[in-house]
Amino acid sequence: MLFTHTFNPTSLREYDIRGIVGKSLTSQDAFAIGRTFGSVVSRQGGKTVVTGYDGRLSSPELETALVEGLIACGLDVVRVGCGPTPMLYFGSVSLQADGAVMVTGSHNPADYNGFKMMLAGKPFFGPQIQELGVLAKAGDVVPPAQGLIRGLDLRTAYIRRLLKDWDGGEKFLKVVWDNGNSAAGDVLQKLVAGLPGEHTVLNGTIDGTFPAHHPDPTVAKNLEQLISEVRRQKADIGLAFDGDADRVGVVDDQGEILWGDQILILLARDVLKTHPGATIIADVKASQVLFDEVEKVGGKPLMWRTGHSLIKTKMAETSSPLAGEMSGHIFFADKWYGFDDALYAAVRLLGILARQDKPLSGIKEALPQTVSTPEVRFDCDDTRKFKVIEDVAARLRHEGADVSEIDGVRVNTPDGWWLLRASNTQAVLVVRAEGPSEEALERLKQAVVAQLAQSGLSSPDFSGNNTGH
Repeated sequence: MLFTHTFNPTSLREYDIRGIVGKSLTSQDAFAIGRTFGSVVSRQGGKTVVTGYDGRLSSPELETALVEGLIACGLDVVRVGCGPTPMLYFGSVSLQADGAVMVTGSHNPADYNGFKMMLAGKPFFGPQIQELGVLAKAGDVVPPAQGLIRGLDLRTAYIRRLLKDWDGGEKFLKVVWDNGNSAAGDVLQKLVAGLPGEHTVLNGTIDGTFPAHHPDPTVAKNLEQLISEVRRQKADIGLAFDGDADRVGVVDDQGEILWGDQILILLARDVLKTHPGATIIADVKASQVLFDEVEKVGGKPLMWRTGHSLIKTKMAETSSPLAGEMSGHIFFADKWYGFDDALYAAVRLLGILARQDKPLSGIKEALPQTVSTPEVRFDCDDTRKFKVIEDVAARLRHEGADVSEIDGVRVNTPDGWWLLRASNTQAVLVVRAEGPSEEALERLKQAVVAQLAQSGLSSPDFSGNNTGH
C-alpha cells in the first residue's frame, strides 16, 4: 500500500515534533514519524533505533505506532519503555544506536505530547524535522520491510552510570526531591537509594495527569510544595524535574529559588577547575552576571540560541564541557555525554554542595545582586510571533541600538538589558529584563512595552514578578 501522510504544520517545531493529542498530533502521525524518520536512518546505512516514552496517558499508544513505522522500514527497534528522556539518550549512546526517538510532551500541559529525536548520536532538528513533513507528503520512504523488536530495561545501567560520577564523599546532606509525577519516578527512587544522606521524594509516582502541579520547574508556583517541604525539614537543598526529567529546578536551604543561570554559575566554577579556559555556553535569556562570573574564573562565556538541540550542537562545535539554559536544561560533556539530564545535573550539584563549607543560600547570596523579571510569557499567534520579532529588530537597528540578534533581540542599555524572543514550542512571545535597581528595571520594562505597542501588542503582565538575582 502506498504511504503518504500530511502532518499538521504547527506540530513540526524547531527542535521536536509536538501537538495536542487527538487534534494536531495522532497515532497516524506517530506511525508517519516512524516511517519517515526510519527511512532517513535506513538511507544513511543505519540499522537500529532506540525508543522510549514518558508517563503521559497517550504515550504508550503513540510509541507503539511509532515502532510500527520504524520496523516497516526494516529497522531493528530497541524499546527501553517508560522513563526519563535522558535515559533514552543514554541508551542511544551506550548502545551506539543509529537513531533514537523519545515520545514526550516535556513540560507542556497533559493533553500535549511530542517526539524528540537523535540521528547518529546527534540532535535531529530544524530543517531535518521539516524534511519529515516533505517525505511524508510525497510518500518518499524506503520500500516496506520487516524489522525486529526487542525490549531492554536500561534503568540499572543508567543509575549505575549516574552514581559513578558522585564526587561528594560521604558528607550527609538532607535533600528534598520533587519528581512532579514525572517519568523519572522509578529511576529517581533507585538513584537516591545509592546516594549518601537523607532523601525525601515528593510526587514520586509516574502520573501523566500531573495531579500535584504542572511539570515545569521554571515557574515559581510549581515549586511551592518543594519550598514548603525544604523549609519544614530544614533541608540543605530541594530539586525538581519537568515532565520528562531533562530539566532541573533548584531551591536553596532557605527555600529560595536558584534560576537556571545561577545553577550554571555553581557548576561552571567547578568544571573550570579541571577545564581551564573552556567555553561555557548559556542561552540568550541568561543573566549578565553568569557571563561575567564565567569570565572571572577564567572561562570563555558564549551566549547562544535557546533550544536543547541548538545548544547541544554548539557544544560539539566548540568542545564546551558545560552549557545551560534558563529553562533548567543543563548539559555536561565533562565526564558525561553532552546531553541534557536533570538527574545527572542534580548528582553533580549535590557533589559540589557536599564539598562546600557554607550552605547553598550563602553561595547564592555571595553572587552579584541584580533585579530581574522572570521569563514572562504572553500569547502571540504562531503565525505572527516571528514577524513581531523581525519588526522590532528592524526598528532597533534603525535606532542604532546595541542589540544582539542571536535569538530574538537582546538589547543592552545603560540600565541593563532586555530580551524579546519567540518561543519555538508554544504560541507565545518571551520577555526578560535585568538591571542593577528597581528603577532601572522599570525603564527597561517600559522600553519593551513601547516596542510591543508599535507592533500593535498590549503590555505583558510584569506585575509582582520581579526577582532578586
